[in-house]
Amino acid sequence: MAAKTQKMYEAVAEKIIAQLKEGTAPWQQPWEKSTSVFEKPFNAVTNQAYRGLNSLYLQLFSPFEDPRWATFKQAQSQGWQVQKGAKGMAINFVKTHQYLPKRDERGKPVVDQTGKPVTVRKVLNPPIVTKAWVFNAEQIKGVSPLEKSKEVSQWEKLARVENLIKNTRASITHIQGNKAYYSPLGDNIRMPERTQFKSSDRYYATLLHELGHWTGHKDRLDRSIMNTFGSREYAREELRAEIASMMMGAELRIGHDPNQHVAYVESWIKLLTAKPFEIHQAAADSQKIMDYLMAFDRKRELKQDDARSVVPEKVDQVPQQELEPTLKFGR
Repeated sequence: MAAKTQKMYEAVAEKIIAQLKEGTAPWQQPWEKSTSVFEKPFNAVTNQAYRGLNSLYLQLFSPFEDPRWATFKQAQSQGWQVQKGAKGMAINFVKTHQYLPKRDERGKPVVDQTGKPVTVRKVLNPPIVTKAWVFNAEQIKGVSPLEKSKEVSQWEKLARVENLIKNTRASITHIQGNKAYYSPLGDNIRMPERTQFKSSDRYYATLLHELGHWTGHKDRLDRSIMNTFGSREYAREELRAEIASMMMGAELRIGHDPNQHVAYVESWIKLLTAKPFEIHQAAADSQKIMDYLMAFDRKRELKQDDARSVVPEKVDQVPQQELEPTLKFGR
């Protein structure tokens, strides 16, 4: 009997479990030591970034430095040539619709004025998940050299993320102490003072993690976030926020702080071992978190020509009594 083909989410979960045990999962690696891990993989022809599990999969398994990928047919369409013997990587392709020939009342195909068949778009419910084999640009002859990203100063990077945070209008309180968390009951974020962080990157990486939890509120992405510390549901939410924080750090080019994960490693290993499909769901939700938060960055871009000032950060008063840990998500 032939061996069962391993599904992509099973392979990714297996890889992450092994890396978690070694302390080298993507969100645990320092920005300076492994920049290729944070290069967002994208399609060389469409320039569209891969999303969710496909993005994680290409980052985890790719031995290449170039972040560009293309299918065999896409390479051919550009006059490129996939190297003989090159092995592609299978990613998930979700087919949401298909085009069928339009037929008249008698069931005959309808043609246009030039004699070409007319097609109609049919939505597939549920969508069909198939595989698509992609090859890295390093395996394809004829691809132009990868252009270096435009250099952006550290000041510009931090100004960008600061404006994004302000545009969310999230309630953020800074208090001297060693805790950073999001409170679902109060719908606010508590952060240590900025001066307590060794670098601005670490401050913003932590705050982006808490904003990831903030998106789960019922008035936003409406995830299950009222969970007991130590529970599977709590670990699940932390996994989503951590992956989203990694994605955001790469997108905003400020990196990701890997030093905040220790408390959740064992829980993540148990979670992914018991239910490998969890990594597929986590990647999908993390993508939603990133999309939601990056909308506030686009808001900044739309306002560049607007003379109005950025909405100031809203800060709540310090609560009379701290909420119980079961109602907090954070570091």
